[in-house]
Amino acid sequence: MGFLASPDTGTHPGVVIIHDVWGLSDLYREFARRFAQAGFAALALDLYRREVKIANAGEWMRGLSDPAVLEDVQAAIDFLHADPAVGGRRVGVVGFCIGGTYALLAACACKGLAAGVSFYGILSYQHGILSSPDLDPSKKPRDPLHAVTDLRCPLLGIFGDQDEFIPVEDVKQLEGSLARGPVASEVRVYPG
Repeated sequence: MGFLASPDTGTHPGVVIIHDVWGLSDLYREFARRFAQAGFAALALDLYRREVKIANAGEWMRGLSDPAVLEDVQAAIDFLHADPAVGGRRVGVVGFCIGGTYALLAACACKGLAAGVSFYGILSYQHGILSSPDLDPSKKPRDPLHAVTDLRCPLLGIFGDQDEFIPVEDVKQLEGSLARGPVASEVRVYPG
């Protein structure tokens, strides 16, 4: 499933970490360790444990099945809820790049989440790196910008104002949708 790091004693909130397109690297294992040092039981999910050959990042992300990934995220959430280190406490999700997209989608679709954080998650399948006339609707059934209408927990979206893969217009649309939604959420945009 991934890499688990927990504080040595007691029960702690849990967090699922979803990696970028390049997979469960040492960076994400280190994030899990740092979360553990900060008092969280952290599970860095390995979405590619079944297959690992990535030649073209955009093509690979377009081929990922959102429903299958969200099943993996739900399994990770359930695992943490059952883990004695979490002891039934709250569980959140954080993701980066395509993992940020899945953190957003998980905050809209998965059960048992208390909060979500999306670091520069791709927001639209209609344009940019994930758009394609051959995009399989069974793998990408719902655009992330449309999914936020079903947000189940607070979401923090963090973006750069010059990200070539995430247009500022998409970020503004997300911000507007979240502001109109029933769940307190926030978007932060930083220079660069």
